[in-house]
Amino acid sequence: MTPSNTYLRRRSIILVIVLLCSGSLPLAWSQQATITPNYKDADIRQIIEAVGEVTGKNFIIDARVNAKVTMLSSTPMSAGAFYEAFLSILAVHGFVAIPTGDIIKIVPDATARQFAGPIGTDSAVGDDDLVTQVLLVQNVGAAQLVPILRPLIPQYGHLAAHPGSNMLIISDRASNVTRMINIIRRIDQSNDEDVEVIRLEHASASEIVRIMNALTQQPSADGVPVTTSLVADARTNSVLIGGDKSGRLRLRALIAHLDTPLEDGGDTQVRYLHYADAEELATKLQTHFTAQLQAPGAQAGSVDAVSVWADGQNNALIINAPPKMMRSLMQIVDKLDIRRAQVLVEAIVVEVIADKTAELGITWAIGGDGTNSPIGVTNFPDFGAGVVQLGSAAASGGDINPASLIGEGATFGLGRISDSGISFAAILRALEGNADTNIISTPSIVTTDNEEASINVGQEVPFVTGSYSNTGGAGGAVNPFQTINREQVGVKLTITPQINDGNSLLLKISQEISSIAQSAAGAVDLITNERTLETTVIVDDGQILVLGGLLEDVMRESEQRVPFLGRIPGLGAMFRSRKTDMVKTNLLIFIRPKILRDASQTTFETNSKYNFIREVLREKSADGVNLMRDAVPFALPPFEEADRPGQKNADGDSAETETGTEAGAE
Repeated sequence: MTPSNTYLRRRSIILVIVLLCSGSLPLAWSQQATITPNYKDADIRQIIEAVGEVTGKNFIIDARVNAKVTMLSSTPMSAGAFYEAFLSILAVHGFVAIPTGDIIKIVPDATARQFAGPIGTDSAVGDDDLVTQVLLVQNVGAAQLVPILRPLIPQYGHLAAHPGSNMLIISDRASNVTRMINIIRRIDQSNDEDVEVIRLEHASASEIVRIMNALTQQPSADGVPVTTSLVADARTNSVLIGGDKSGRLRLRALIAHLDTPLEDGGDTQVRYLHYADAEELATKLQTHFTAQLQAPGAQAGSVDAVSVWADGQNNALIINAPPKMMRSLMQIVDKLDIRRAQVLVEAIVVEVIADKTAELGITWAIGGDGTNSPIGVTNFPDFGAGVVQLGSAAASGGDINPASLIGEGATFGLGRISDSGISFAAILRALEGNADTNIISTPSIVTTDNEEASINVGQEVPFVTGSYSNTGGAGGAVNPFQTINREQVGVKLTITPQINDGNSLLLKISQEISSIAQSAAGAVDLITNERTLETTVIVDDGQILVLGGLLEDVMRESEQRVPFLGRIPGLGAMFRSRKTDMVKTNLLIFIRPKILRDASQTTFETNSKYNFIREVLREKSADGVNLMRDAVPFALPPFEEADRPGQKNADGDSAETETGTEAGAE
């Protein structure tokens, strides 16, 4: 025994002896006396001994009872309170006190239910006494309560059901048994199930039952079963409700709310559309609901129950359908008859072309003494009309058109034609050309979501496709004619936007840019440059995306010369002809879409374009140039006033007249 435990034991014994000698407790502990026990790491057996000395109770201690106890008290307590505290100490350390006559057994709580104890919580001395309670369940099956209540019973406790008598047997500490009784009483409530008949005046009984079953017959998330049931009586158009009173009351209130006449009255309604096309929507709705009613499982005779037709003048739908179909139709129309967003698409086409050409060549001919036979001659195909061609034209004796024989650039001729001696002729041609083309076009177009739109800005250029002349008669040509086909040349943009979830767009784009090119040698008609692009892209709202383009450098060099002689330094220039073509093309096509979701965004974009052209007119008007024929110079009013035609100003004049006068004054 440790010194501290010996001290505690001596202190308790001395306290008892003092009280006995004082005469206040002649043979037993007085209930009016108080004690302030404080123990630290004391042996539980010593605590039991002190409790026996204070309360006069007799204890039998199981050999397995062994623990170190700490109990701190700051206020005095009576003997009864000290015993209650002692029972709590036993419960904390896994032991229990079982009264048996004048003896109290201290045993581990794991084996406590094997010993006899008081029956009922009223027989318990304290809340920590082990008691056994037999409880009769009136309205709920006792066996159904066991799995629900078992987690609330500790390991050493006991819970069992007797189905024959519908009783529960609970063995546990008095406090927990009292709690279990309160829980069981709350669950064991009698139900008031009955059947009610509700006669409907406006709604269909079968339709009401279908709706209510879909709403109430699904098991709840906590697994509580459904306690109500509904049945429709088609003959009397009534609904039969079975179940407890609260459930019937809730269903009766819902049925009363549904059994009301339609606000519009009847099965025919007229629905005016705001944005959708009535004729197109009516065809789709009629097809959909006719197929639905003809499907397997549809009610017999209901194929013609839905009729939808359109009034094009008022853009309205006239619908005849039962209430169920009518609600479904109206929900579909509500989803489709909405204002769709618009998309502003701006294309940016940038084309820069640099074309450089350089030519240099000499042709010559030397004739014999007094003869027409040449001694030497040079002729290069790329040179064009040279000495040979000019000599042949002169020898033919016909009229010579110099423009048809002399090519482009600078041409120099040198020669001597003589009947005696040597004749010679030489032609030098030099040409250098630079052509720069810079085209920037920004076509823009506004369209509705998922609607194709196109814009075409250009000219119709005539192309000769055929000709006919009859020269068989003596009088020359008879009925000559030419066939001409006109082709569009310019910028054409076709686009179909689709707004995705968020701020991205799917764009189907067809872009065509065509222009008239410079006529090339050997071309019989006009030459056009054509750039065509067809693609499908995804781009975010307001972002610029490059669609495609062409970056091309073309260089062509040709040299024609007489073998061996053309390579002689200096003198070789007399025997060769050179031509160089260099073309550099930079073509890029960009796209920038912007979503116009409401009227404010549409007004903002329109205002910016309107003010841009207004500033152009203002600048031209300031320079004395009137771009609007038969109108006051700079007659476009501000956008805010142009948006309200006919609005009067403070002087009673129209806003357009006042604006034009102010512009003229400026």
